[in-house]
Amino acid sequence: MKSSEIRFKIELDDKNYPDKIFWEASDGTSKGLEESKAITLSIWDHNKKETLRIDLWGKDMPVDEMKRFYIDTIGGLANSLRTATNDEFMANEMEKLCDTLVKHVQEEQNQQGDK
Repeated sequence: MKSSEIRFKIELDDKNYPDKIFWEASDGTSKGLEESKAITLSIWDHNKKETLRIDLWGKDMPVDEMKRFYIDTIGGLANSLRTATNDEFMANEMEKLCDTLVKHVQEEQNQQGDK
């Protein structure tokens, strides 16, 4: 059986806040660690019927990129949900939320541009 590993390396500052985040996949196309500004990892514990979440972002992650990251994450979850369950209603509702959030972020950017 083939196996693959995904590895994360987190560099912390003196207060234990993430300073830099790196990752690599054993069967990825690039060799070695690649830097990222944020990760969100969800793991389903089928025994406890609950989700373990790990959310990390570097100190230099811009707020507008963080918002985009979460919108993209929700959109990706909608696609995964549709593929895994064929639940069009839930996937469509998640996509509608993404559309609403994109408009919100665009309005924020327009307001900041007016200042």
